[in-house]
Amino acid sequence: MNLRRDVFQAIADPTRRAILLLVASQSMTAGAIAANFDTARPTVSKHLQILTECELLKQEQNGREIYYHLNPDKMKEIASFIEPFRKMWDDRFNKLETIMKKYQAKK
Repeated sequence: MNLRRDVFQAIADPTRRAILLLVASQSMTAGAIAANFDTARPTVSKHLQILTECELLKQEQNGREIYYHLNPDKMKEIASFIEPFRKMWDDRFNKLETIMKKYQAKK
């Protein structure tokens, strides 16, 4: 039985977020990804497994190497979920800015 991992639990880890940033611009092998971290290669492999199970990363075989690349569709799902919160905070900061400008004008 293969349990699906939660995408938000996956991106909660700073190492996994760093991996996503690395592969955002180009596909990379596990070895190339691991070279960017001061942890054991099996630890990075476990992070890659989690990101792949969440479908945040896709694997592509090229000869003997497996390349990891970002899954933009899954990233769009995350962005869609976060968007209403971003809008809410933008509105709050805009209101705060208006209040601060009024306060500064009264001084």
